[in-house]
Amino acid sequence: MLEYGIGLDGGEHCRGQLELGCFGRQPFHALAKVTPPSFRYCHVFLMKSIMNRTPVVFVLRSLSFAAVCGLAVWNGWNASPKPAPPRAVPHKAATLHKTGAGSAMLVKMAVPVRPLAPIKPVRKTPAVLPAVIAGGPWTEPTYADSTEGDRVDGEDLAIRRAAVEALGSYNGSVVAVDPTTGRILAMVNQKIATSSGFQPCSTVKVSVALAGLSAKVIQPETKLRLPGMRMDLTYALAHSNNFYFATLGEKLGFQKFSYYAHLLGYGERAGLNIPGEQSGRFPTAIPRNGGVGMLTSFGEEIEQTPLQLAALMSAIANGGTLYYLQYPANQDEVRNFMPRVKRRLDIAGLIPVIQPGMRGAVEFGTARRAADDGDIAGKTGTCTENHAHLGWFGSFNETGKRKLVVVVLLTGGKPSIGPMAAGIAGEVYRRLNDTNYFADATAMHGAPALISSQICCQR
Repeated sequence: MLEYGIGLDGGEHCRGQLELGCFGRQPFHALAKVTPPSFRYCHVFLMKSIMNRTPVVFVLRSLSFAAVCGLAVWNGWNASPKPAPPRAVPHKAATLHKTGAGSAMLVKMAVPVRPLAPIKPVRKTPAVLPAVIAGGPWTEPTYADSTEGDRVDGEDLAIRRAAVEALGSYNGSVVAVDPTTGRILAMVNQKIATSSGFQPCSTVKVSVALAGLSAKVIQPETKLRLPGMRMDLTYALAHSNNFYFATLGEKLGFQKFSYYAHLLGYGERAGLNIPGEQSGRFPTAIPRNGGVGMLTSFGEEIEQTPLQLAALMSAIANGGTLYYLQYPANQDEVRNFMPRVKRRLDIAGLIPVIQPGMRGAVEFGTARRAADDGDIAGKTGTCTENHAHLGWFGSFNETGKRKLVVVVLLTGGKPSIGPMAAGIAGEVYRRLNDTNYFADATAMHGAPALISSQICCQR
């Protein structure tokens, strides 16, 4: 038997090709002209075995595959567009004879062989694939100028500067919102922020937790039974446990989660008269891929915009008021800014239940890169959609006189993940903290006006 080992290319290719016996005793310089690199590496490995010994099994395998390999070399690897048909010639076949000593020797005998029919080359039509980015099967670049086309006349330039510097060269969006008014203070990469949306990945778990608590499917002290353990909501949020939220989703059911998800802002515009903003999407039926479990653990078939996540985080940060997000076009609109309430959510008693898990994500869970001197609560999300990595982080600070919501979305290749988005958000908080931004009281605006108290989705 042939000895297996590690060849020049790691041995994995050789391990399968050695058993074919296609190389026989051909010299290496001849094989080098017709074999791809991995086959040549295997030949070196094979020749070492031949030099040590020439077993009978190896000779038999070499002979049995000699015609096949020769045909593949002539008509496959060195094929021309129109190969000429072979002529009828005597073929030298090899016959195995044994000597009295039991060793094997090859005796060549002339045997007439019927000529082979010409083989027509097969034309392969390449599959049509989307353009990919070098370094992986990604259709979105990891790095880009994320400020191109933005208008900034109505923004808080100190916050924008911190957001742009924290995002750096990554392809993504940073949205900063005052949760006490709904004013968008900075919106880096407005094309992404106002787009049709992206899969929310694990950021959907915040909404699932609120829905499960609101519907009393779970209680604050509830521990769900999972394989090998029992887990509570705080741990599941901090570590973004998919099994926990898939199980909770199954208990909650599609209809109940759909009802609460729409109350929390899915499927509708988060802003008021923001140019180009779209409403995202929430599925009208259970997702075909993975059912309710995938919906409630990865946000399957949901399209969430950065503005929608910012509005939800603002409602959690301020105690339950879902504001219309507003984006002033200039400083005059800033001076005359008036908060607009979309609706008030009955979640004031539930926020203290989910906050420990969101704070735990930053302190010891998936968002540790966002850790700062002040307390930050947030939720990461990482998944792949349409050959692009998505990295989400929605957050708000819990200390200081001024509150701020920061949402980061990264899109691109492997670096575009939730922990990286958390690191960028953390850098925004750190840069602003260095300028004592959170030590100053928030400028007061007029009393908020309740534009609509209508609940969007009745059961």
